[in-house]
Amino acid sequence: MAVPGKLRGVVAMDGPSGTGKSTVSRRLAAACGAAYLDTGAMYRAATLAVLRAGLDEQSPAADIVAVATAADVEPTTDPETSRIRLAGEDVAAEIRGVAVTQLVSAVSALPAVRAALVRRQRAIIAEELGGIGGIVVEGRDIGGVVTPDAALKVYLTASEEIRAARRGRQDAKAGWTADPAVTLADVRRRDRLDSTRATSPLHAAADALILDTDDLSVDAVLAELLRLVAERGLLT
Repeated sequence: MAVPGKLRGVVAMDGPSGTGKSTVSRRLAAACGAAYLDTGAMYRAATLAVLRAGLDEQSPAADIVAVATAADVEPTTDPETSRIRLAGEDVAAEIRGVAVTQLVSAVSALPAVRAALVRRQRAIIAEELGGIGGIVVEGRDIGGVVTPDAALKVYLTASEEIRAARRGRQDAKAGWTADPAVTLADVRRRDRLDSTRATSPLHAAADALILDTDDLSVDAVLAELLRLVAERGLLT
């Protein structure tokens, strides 16, 4: 779905997992000729580095911070791909596995980890704004912390049950199987951890537009986002 013009500025996309955030963010960026940044994938890649170092949730926080902040994480900004590299290796599939999913909230809750990755994210955003001119950034603290001056902030939401069902379908497509009850419990666990952490908790920015995706298809969500981008005068 193309639009007449290219995105200029930042669109901040926040929300919990299972709201369709990644899919619509990539499609919005592609439609508007913009760059795309999945900040959640960066935290997942850093978490994978922690796991590869033989650490887990019971390990000393200082050790986790040392590994996570030193990890060579390189995300793509091309909305047509989902590649992310860790020490030069494409780990896009591995970071979606169960082990990373279970640990990522704990790793990303550490203030030093968040501070280090936010600095990297802001550097990437600045580079893309100075080049291609526009970027869609998705995560859990984009509008409130990473880019508080974003021209458009959207917070996607959906019920726990809908989000768990969507994640179950994604896992099945990737070749992973899980009991629906276990998936729902994990969605609730991550929501609790992400929304109660001391640093950059998951919440909608005060000036974000809330978009409930329970009954909306991906195409319908994208259409609304394109309308908002045009309405804000962000296309040139």
